[in-house]
Amino acid sequence: MPKYAYKALDKEGKQSFGVLDADNQALAITDIRSLGLFPTQVRPATKADEKRARKKGRPGGISEFYIGGVSTKMMVVFTRQLATLIDAGLSLLRSINVLIAQQKPSKLKDILREIRDDIQSGATFAEALAKHPRQFDRLYVNMVRAGEAGGMLEVVLNRLATYMEKRQALKRRVRSAMIYPIFVILVAVAIVGFLLTYIVPQFAEIMLDFGAELPAMTVILIDVADFVRFEWWKLSLWFNGIIIGLKLIGKIPYTKIAFDHVILRVPLIGDLVTKVAVARFSRTLGTLISSGVPILSSLKITKEVIGNQVYETAVQKVHDSIKEGDTIAAPLDESKVFPPMVVNMIDVGEETGSLDAMLVKVADIYDDEVETAVDGMLRLLEPALIIVLGGIVAFIVIALYLPILTLADTLAA
Repeated sequence: MPKYAYKALDKEGKQSFGVLDADNQALAITDIRSLGLFPTQVRPATKADEKRARKKGRPGGISEFYIGGVSTKMMVVFTRQLATLIDAGLSLLRSINVLIAQQKPSKLKDILREIRDDIQSGATFAEALAKHPRQFDRLYVNMVRAGEAGGMLEVVLNRLATYMEKRQALKRRVRSAMIYPIFVILVAVAIVGFLLTYIVPQFAEIMLDFGAELPAMTVILIDVADFVRFEWWKLSLWFNGIIIGLKLIGKIPYTKIAFDHVILRVPLIGDLVTKVAVARFSRTLGTLISSGVPILSSLKITKEVIGNQVYETAVQKVHDSIKEGDTIAAPLDESKVFPPMVVNMIDVGEETGSLDAMLVKVADIYDDEVETAVDGMLRLLEPALIIVLGGIVAFIVIALYLPILTLADTLAA
């Protein structure tokens, strides 16, 4: 595709320079105007122009330097914008060129350039996306492939953007709910650390100067304070060792399955994990089926995003059962891990031919259930943290005051 160099003015009257791909000069001018610029000169680009554009980056002279990867928000915006451009009648290649031109220097901009080059070389959009699995997972690629085959790429892209927004919203709910407990824990650690490293050592020196006999609680407290002050690195080694050990153990298939079975039976936490797994299963499978992805491929992709081996095994059984001509609801019911309401709704969806719509409804219900469950856990976690913190501080205070009482009795005698 021909390249065109241009000079243009922005709304503030500042001059910009750049190079973009377009089928002809008229389309180049249209693309420049779509960026909110007013072209003053558009001509075929030379190698010197391309070199200058690479140095300047986007219009305005910003250098092609960036930090970080591709965030979910960037992916959602890109997907939504691409769907809008295609729906407006622009070709796929031209739409990508417009998005490249308006992108700030970023990893996504580099990836889009590679995708554009692959498409120009004859690859399909899905094949070009598949070369970047870290940014475009199997779900994304398969939905795009189905959209290309069915001639409804813009519809599929909009569904993808909605799916990513819903998934990200669920993650944000859980993360935001954990902010307060984490803050309380950090404050508690800071307070206890101050007491152990500053107050307790000074108190111990005073008691030793008086030659007082220290109670057992006070001796334990002083030993803990000495450990925190002088041997804290051992605690760090133990902590890191436990984390590394758990990660290594988690890579063993049987251990992972056993852990996932246990976590589902833990009060409160097991209920939350179940709701999250059902929400992911329903949202992913419903989005894939509605986009035209074959049911067996949809189940394979869904299995990869659930995040719990127990549910992954159940989905695999559904996959094998469908290959033999069975329904989805029957093996789900046999697994005993999906709630009866979910199984019944899926069964109704299969009977009425609206499985995808029913799955999306289930996902919406369980997204709300996850939010409710997280709120419930927080209401229990807050007093639990206060009780634990109060117990630790009470132990420290009592351990500090006991020798004072002992010393007062000794002086009175």
